[in-house]
Amino acid sequence: MNLLCFDCDSTLSAIEGIDELARLRGPETFAAVERMTREAMDGGVPLEEVFARRLALIRPTAAETARVAQLYIERVEPDAARVIAALKRDGWTPVVVSGGFRQAIEPLAAHLGIGRVEAVDIRFTAGGDYLDFDRASPTARARGKNTVIAALREELRPARTVMVGDGASDLETTPDVDLFVGFGRYAAREKIRAAAGAYITALADLPAVLGK
Repeated sequence: MNLLCFDCDSTLSAIEGIDELARLRGPETFAAVERMTREAMDGGVPLEEVFARRLALIRPTAAETARVAQLYIERVEPDAARVIAALKRDGWTPVVVSGGFRQAIEPLAAHLGIGRVEAVDIRFTAGGDYLDFDRASPTARARGKNTVIAALREELRPARTVMVGDGASDLETTPDVDLFVGFGRYAAREKIRAAAGAYITALADLPAVLGK
């Protein structure tokens, strides 16, 4: 068995879920959150510095989070379903490892045939209003994806482990995987391109990379 870890935002889907939630709060909030997201994904600011601040600005409801879940599916990477199905047949186990929100990502994962999602839970009140997020979640902080991948490797004992993603938190996993594949279809970052073990702009190119 081989382990294939995917980022979600700007990788399995074209959107950044946190930006879409911010867009619902108007242009000023969207601009502020987009800036913080970009700084974190470019590696200029540690993720934990912006994670709570973004959610405190937006305070997304359960209904709004469900709308983003649908948007993930509507904007899905066009090659994803076919490529993931083929790789599963070839012995790869796909897992989403994301700093996004579990409630928004799980429907996309189900749509793509991915049975496991490691992401951040949002806490809502009984009426669906924002309460908090799971502050113990590893992927809400810098190098948290490393923690998750180390635990997955301990649990699953894969022969190979590969991470696919577009941002700094994905690149951070390089010491803990056999290969980091940078993905640049939606967010082309020169830092990722330069440091990745392989770099693609369509998931259709992933099987050839994994076959090398």
